[in-house]
Amino acid sequence: MGAAMTIAVVGDVLLDVDLDGSATRLCPDGPVPVVDVTAVRARAGGAGLVARMLRNDGHQVCLVTALGRDEPSHRLLEQLSGITVVAGPSGAPTPVKTRLRAGGHPVARFDEGCQCRPLPEVTPDMLQALEGAGAVVVADYGRGLTSNRALRTALERLARDIPVIWDPHPAGADPVPGVAVVTPNHSEASNIAAALRAREPAAPFPEAGADSMAWAGELAGKLLRHWRSRAVLVTQGGQGAILVRESSPAPVQLPAPRTAVADACGAGDKLAASLAVHLMAGRGLEESCRQAVREASSFLATGGVAALPAAPPPLPFPGQETDALECIRQVRQNGGIVVATGGCFDLLHAGHARTLAAARALGDCLVVCLNSDASSRRIKGASRPIMGEQDRSELLLSLESVDAVVVFDEDTPERCLERLRPDIWVKGGDYEAAQLPESALVESWGGRCLTVPYHPARSTTLLAAALARVG
Repeated sequence: MGAAMTIAVVGDVLLDVDLDGSATRLCPDGPVPVVDVTAVRARAGGAGLVARMLRNDGHQVCLVTALGRDEPSHRLLEQLSGITVVAGPSGAPTPVKTRLRAGGHPVARFDEGCQCRPLPEVTPDMLQALEGAGAVVVADYGRGLTSNRALRTALERLARDIPVIWDPHPAGADPVPGVAVVTPNHSEASNIAAALRAREPAAPFPEAGADSMAWAGELAGKLLRHWRSRAVLVTQGGQGAILVRESSPAPVQLPAPRTAVADACGAGDKLAASLAVHLMAGRGLEESCRQAVREASSFLATGGVAALPAAPPPLPFPGQETDALECIRQVRQNGGIVVATGGCFDLLHAGHARTLAAARALGDCLVVCLNSDASSRRIKGASRPIMGEQDRSELLLSLESVDAVVVFDEDTPERCLERLRPDIWVKGGDYEAAQLPESALVESWGGRCLTVPYHPARSTTLLAAALARVG
């Protein structure tokens, strides 16, 4: 059996925050409910939600997006644990949408960072990340990423060979030609048609009529020809969806199971994710669309986004802390010296190896405190780490100088050090040991902080740049 193929998700990400509670009284300042908030939950939104859904279902996912350099982007990356994120700079704040619900029903939504923004940058790494994908979902939330010419060229080329599903936005770019399925909902299709009529008064896009299903079928056919896609699937909420295909002019109605829904948030994302899975598996278009409509309805019936499992915290390397503590216990039992050091150790190179060997020579065992993927991203930026924490752990453990590895998720290693309590804490660099922020903590149990020589000509940044030149 071959390796599982990756589904690439391309699009705009945002941070969703849900405030849930109950409302039993009105505010004395005005006729508005007072909501007693009992739960606050953050989750990935936009293209991030599509990626999270696919990852929760066990698929390999690569998210290609643009990120800001702010606190919400760090929170967002924490929600994308287990997903490969390849991001360029957005040049704008990370959008945050906070939903207030009482008794499961929406009360209000507060948007931050959703104003006008510059077009995000698309980097060569983002384009490279699309290569080898088995399917692509484009989740356009109107922030300009899909307008990039190089990205559009890459997506149009991919659409000739693999399923590309495009979830459009009225403020976004048109889908590229050849897309397998475009999936607007009723409102989006109506707004897109209105925008096209305003731009091209002679464009033959129908006005909404009393028969919404007939209107949706006619509009889907017009959009199919305008976008030059292979199919358009207009979702109609509880009525299901209308499918129009390039190969057959007659609209096909796809009914949805009856579902009582208080909040339909995420249904379109689930539909697009399901379509990618079924089309990548080789199922026919109509069968895939029918199944995707059923799965979107089931998603809402089981609680929708409110019932999604929380993003798992970065998993430590199996047994790592137990192994480290056992190593420390045995060394201390024999009167030995425990040494610890820390860092990201991304793209292990000779400078790392020399630092680790020098640290190991100071005692009888060396424990490496390794920044997790989420921690590394917060410290180094959205494009790091290049290697995941498990691969970094395995490489470190393959070195003769390293006896154990412990992954920590915080920005600094203090909590990890408190558990390990090494006799010597080592850092590579040309500064005084007393300047280390961890020195007071280590000295509190009688430990010492030491530095070993830094090797400036050898670094992950230089190695990554050299690899990029090689291509």
